[in-house]
Amino acid sequence: MKPLLRYLRRKLWILLGKDIRPKIQIKLKGECYGSDYGGWTVLPKLINPESIIYSFGVGEDASWDLAMIEKFKVSIHAFDPTPKSIQWIQKQNFPDQFIFHPYGLAAIDGEVSFNPPENPEHVSHTILDRPQTRNQAIKVPVFRLSTIMKKLGHQKIDILKMDIEGAEYQVIEDLLKSGISVKQLLIEFHHRFPNVGVRKTKDAIKFLNDAGYAIMAVSRSGEEYTFIKTPIH
Repeated sequence: MKPLLRYLRRKLWILLGKDIRPKIQIKLKGECYGSDYGGWTVLPKLINPESIIYSFGVGEDASWDLAMIEKFKVSIHAFDPTPKSIQWIQKQNFPDQFIFHPYGLAAIDGEVSFNPPENPEHVSHTILDRPQTRNQAIKVPVFRLSTIMKKLGHQKIDILKMDIEGAEYQVIEDLLKSGISVKQLLIEFHHRFPNVGVRKTKDAIKFLNDAGYAIMAVSRSGEEYTFIKTPIH
C-alpha cells in the first residue's frame, strides 16, 4: 500500500478507535535500516559486532537483517517456521552471519496450529484463529524465548525483533515473567486483527513501561515500535 494511503487509513482507524496514537517516551538518535516494508529503527550506540540479535518473523524480506549485518558486522539469528519463508530463504545467497532457525517464538514449547493468510500470495501465518483458512492450518514447532536462549547458549539478548502475527502479546507476558532483559525490543503489534483490538496493545505497552521499556520510535504505519530498556548502559 502506498505511504499516503497507509497514512490516511491509519488516521481513519484512529478516529474509529481501531488504532492508537502513541507518544515517544524517550528521545534518542535512532536510525532505520531495511526496506520501506521490512525496515526497523534501532539505537546504533548500543550495537557492536558482539551484540546478540534475534529476528523473529523473516517472511520474504530480510532487508533489515542484511542491512544490520553490513552496517554493524553483527551476526543475526533469524527465525521463521513458515514453509513458504523457509523455501524462500533456502534459495537466497545470504552471508554466513545470517543464521537461520526453522522454528517460531511463542509462550510455550511444543507445536501450534499455524493458520495461513486468506491471500495465497501472502506469506504470513498466525497462531490466532483465522476462520477463513482454519481448515488449511499446519503444525509448526515453537519455543519460549528462554528455551531458545538455552538452545543457542546465550545469556543475554541485545536486540529482539518480533513480527510474529499476533503471538507477541503472550510472548511479551512470558518475556517479562522470565526476567530476561533485552536492551532493544522491536515489536510489530497486530491490533488491526479483528480478534485482537487496541486494548491488547495498550496493555502490552503499559506492561513494558512498568518493566522499564520506553518507546523510542514508531513507524508511519503505527504498527512497528522500538522500545529501549532504561536506564541505558
